[in-house]
Amino acid sequence: LDATLPKKGIKKKVSATITPRLASTDMKELTIQGEKATGNGNVIQYKPGGKVTYTDVVAYKADMEVSELSVTGVVKKGSKVKTKQAIEKTVIGQGVIITPYLVNKNFRVIMEKDAFQRVTEQGTMGQINYAKGKSNVVAAEMKQKDILDLKAWMMAAQTNPKIAIKAINITGFASPEGEVAENNTLSSDRAASAKTEIMALAKAAKNEMAQTEIYTTTGSGEDFDGFKVEVTKSTMPEDERNLVLRVLQTYTDPAQRETEMRNMAKTFTYLEKNILPLLRRAEVKVVYDLTGYSDEELIALSKTSVDKLTLEEILFTANLVTEISEKGRLYDEAMRLFPEDHRAFNNAGGVKYMMNDMAGAKTLFEKADQMQANSIAKNNLGAIAGVAGDRAKAKQLLASAKGAGSEVTYNQGIINIQDAKYADAVTNLGTEATYNRALAQLLNGDAAAAIKTLDASTDKESAQGFYLKAVCNAHLDKVDAVVSNLKSAFGKDASLKAKAKRDREFYKFEKDGTFTSAIM
Repeated sequence: LDATLPKKGIKKKVSATITPRLASTDMKELTIQGEKATGNGNVIQYKPGGKVTYTDVVAYKADMEVSELSVTGVVKKGSKVKTKQAIEKTVIGQGVIITPYLVNKNFRVIMEKDAFQRVTEQGTMGQINYAKGKSNVVAAEMKQKDILDLKAWMMAAQTNPKIAIKAINITGFASPEGEVAENNTLSSDRAASAKTEIMALAKAAKNEMAQTEIYTTTGSGEDFDGFKVEVTKSTMPEDERNLVLRVLQTYTDPAQRETEMRNMAKTFTYLEKNILPLLRRAEVKVVYDLTGYSDEELIALSKTSVDKLTLEEILFTANLVTEISEKGRLYDEAMRLFPEDHRAFNNAGGVKYMMNDMAGAKTLFEKADQMQANSIAKNNLGAIAGVAGDRAKAKQLLASAKGAGSEVTYNQGIINIQDAKYADAVTNLGTEATYNRALAQLLNGDAAAAIKTLDASTDKESAQGFYLKAVCNAHLDKVDAVVSNLKSAFGKDASLKAKAKRDREFYKFEKDGTFTSAIM
């Protein structure tokens, strides 16, 4: 409050102690005194007068909404208080506007996303081995298990609409012995001969796609990388194995590498017998797209054979179903089958939150955060704290959830309204047309913008939406719009009539017949 005392408004030896009272709550005292009065009050000069500012903050109580703000006190004269006079009770204000209490504490939780892909790239392969220095395929190689399995796969793929072969890549290799140029040619020839055999295999399997020009053939030359792998996992004595690996690491020239290894006669004999034959080969890799279950198949399997589904498939299916109880069941199954993944626990907590089981939701969010500390769980725990009214904890958690999603700033916007930081609330509530954003705009002094936001929101015709529009129009002094929106609000929720009678937002219309008839 700002008070102005006029010229000669307070005598030099007079002091006044004033006590404001709001409903049943006494506020702190204010003392003003003349320039010669004793005490520690606000000194006002006699001739010019002066100004004094009074500020106090008290906790809101329910009896303050419809109440009086009044002042009483005493006036004293003289340093020894020769006279003392009471100040009669004077009403200086009516009630308290509690519009910020209209905020929806609909804090938003974030559900973890799945990594489900309907179509995934897969591969299957076989290997054809060759004799030393040869590139022709012997009949026995085409009867090896991996080649027969590849033929069986091609037969099955031909009749499976969910498999689409994209490419067949064949790479030929030579063992690291002999002339480099000859081995380069040999590896290319092996890739070419392997292609011929695989196309014949595809024809026998009646796979039409594998008979088209989807092949690539590559000659990879001498396979030192493969040689190193085979040596590492071989049964050679450790000292010999380490010596060979050291040669591979020390020498980069292929010819010198071979010379150094041939100098180790006993070791090279082992290599010729056990390692080098494995490297004379052509690798056949079939690359294909596999289309997974349809939405209908996923839903059906989730009910009858959920254990056949991957975690990503279960999380994705939970988004397909609409019943909240079914979502909860699927997340429960995900927690059972994949207890090491925090996402299932977080999303199960999200379902508990939607069902208003705050204790259950909190437990699951805490579990998710313990398994893997993450900003999504922090936001969700902040939402729990916000609903519980623990504003300090909610702010702390939401601050650590930065970047998790727009839900974080929305939740911070709710806290901003409760903290009376209305400009911040407008910013944090974003551009989405929501009831809370409209409330923040109103509290920030833009009633017209608040009405536009409400009209674009899902609360356009809700009871709380109509009531807030009535308050907005009260700020714009549009009594007809106030009455119209209040009537619509009462039609949706009759209990709002009693609130409107108490609401100091409408105090200035209490003598308007149109308004009073609407709330009676």
